Amino acid sequence: MARYYPLCLEVAKLPCLVVGGGAVALRKVRTLLDHGARLTVVAPQATAALDRLAERGRIALRRRAYRTSDLRGVRLVFVATNDEALNRRVAAEARRRGLLTNVVDDPQMCDFIVPSILRRGRLLLAVSTEGACPAYAKRLRRALERQFDAAYAGYVELLARLRRRILKHVSDPRAGVRLLERLLDEDLLAVIRREGRRAAESRAKALLDSWLAASGR
Repeated sequence: MARYYPLCLEVAKLPCLVVGGGAVALRKVRTLLDHGARLTVVAPQATAALDRLAERGRIALRRRAYRTSDLRGVRLVFVATNDEALNRRVAAEARRRGLLTNVVDDPQMCDFIVPSILRRGRLLLAVSTEGACPAYAKRLRRALERQFDAAYAGYVELLARLRRRILKHVSDPRAGVRLLERLLDEDLLAVIRREGRRAAESRAKALLDSWLAASGR
């Protein structure tokens, strides 16, 4: 049984190939585009939505059957066709070239699998059953959607700004971590929900100013 190593990957730096032009391929394409991927899609037939993406220059669409040469210049390969023989061929040829490959709904042919994801701004939560039951991973993600609401996006951005300020003014890494932990204990997320992001920013700034002054920084 595979033991997957979770990894956050910047796909904007990696040219990607999607083989397939149906609804499953479209879902994969949309998710990749949301994360900045440069995409080439190869399929004899494609959905109208893929055609529109091509017309707008969001993807390069090759309306023909897959060729081995399509692997040239790409780094990640996603296979989403209903032709099992073709899926195996693409996966085998990609693997021989050292390309990481994902075959949708077939973990045995994958070099990597894609978790069910929830994004709230810069907060990214990913759930996976390592291919055992993707439907359950999606159900767990829906539960997380209720727990982690839209306020988390602003909260994480606020924490990022506070962390930058701490790093600028506190030279001792351990002291900086303690300050950030104190801010986390203040439950600024609740302030964002009750009073808005500006109120949380004002409260955080006042607290941090007080702590820095007390420490002589």
